[in-house]
Amino acid sequence: MRALIQRVNRAHVSIQGKVVGSIAHGLVLFLGIGLHDTTQDASYLVQRLLNLRIFSDGEGKFDRSSIEVAASLLVISQFTLYADTRKGRRPSFMGAASSAEAEILFDQTVELLRQENVTVVTGKFGAHMKVDLQNDGPVTIWIDSAERLRPRRTPKDN
Repeated sequence: MRALIQRVNRAHVSIQGKVVGSIAHGLVLFLGIGLHDTTQDASYLVQRLLNLRIFSDGEGKFDRSSIEVAASLLVISQFTLYADTRKGRRPSFMGAASSAEAEILFDQTVELLRQENVTVVTGKFGAHMKVDLQNDGPVTIWIDSAERLRPRRTPKDN
């Protein structure tokens, strides 16, 4: 499961010109679901996301989590996070889960977030959406649940 997270001052998503979800201060989470992702990946991602200290304290340091600042979340499904551009000029999306499987895991991830008592709004899974956001910082962070399975490298490993 891959997440591209952007800290925002405001964001909204619209479908065919109608706003279907909006937030003020919080995070936009673009969520891609891969072929082999499971609920364990969703749980990992939710806990990393909510506890990641990416909001500033009074001194401007990244020292507050989404939970601590009561951040709202706008969650958007985005299979293109699984684009493979290594061959040819057209990206391949063979690493992305099928639409039916991805929608189930997307909904489970949103439910896990809501169980943590955070405000969560979404676009519409599979729809053509327009996302308008004002990035705060800018702060953009990538989380890949596959990283939880790899040993952590240190500078002396090089």
